[in-house]
Amino acid sequence: MKNFLSLGLLVSLFAFTACGGGETADTSANESAPADEVRTINIIGVDQMKYVVAEAIDGITTGEAIGEYLKLESITASAGEEIRINLMTESAMPAMAMAHNFALLALEADVDAFARASITARDNEYIAPDMEDWVIANTAMLGGGESDVITFTAPTEPGEYTFICSFPGHYAGGMVGVLIVE
Repeated sequence: MKNFLSLGLLVSLFAFTACGGGETADTSANESAPADEVRTINIIGVDQMKYVVAEAIDGITTGEAIGEYLKLESITASAGEEIRINLMTESAMPAMAMAHNFALLALEADVDAFARASITARDNEYIAPDMEDWVIANTAMLGGGESDVITFTAPTEPGEYTFICSFPGHYAGGMVGVLIVE
C-alpha cells in the first residue's frame, strides 16, 4: 500500500509539473503591442560582391539574377520615412577575406574618395574615421552567417543617396546602390 501511495504521489507531482505548476503565461503584452510600421528591407551580401534580395518588393528596383537572388539596384523612399535595413552576409569564406556592410552616404559625399579612404580603415570597420560625417547610417562589418539591423530616417532633401559596401574592393566590384528620396 505504501508503494502504491508513493507511486500515486509521484504521478500527481509529475502531472502538476508537466502542466506548468498552475502558472499561466502572460500573453497580453504581445497581443496589445502596436504593429511596427517601419518598412523593413532584407538585404543579403554575397560572395559576388553584390547586394541582393530574395524577391522584388514595392519600393525597390532589382536587376539581374545572381544565383537564386536578384541584384538590388535602388530603394525608393519618401523624405523623412523611417527605414529598417536587415543585412546578412552569405559566405563560406573567412571574414578577413569576405565581409560586407551597408553604408548610406550623404548627398554631398564624394563616394569614390570615401571608398578609397575606407579600405585602409580596418580598425574602424572600413569606415574612414575622418569621413564619418558623410555617413547617414551603417551596419557593422559582417562575416558569413552574421547579420545586423539598422533603422534610420531617410533624409528630408530629395535626391539620390549612394550606399556602398566599404570592404576593400567591394565598391569597385559593384557593391553599390542608390536610395532615391522623393
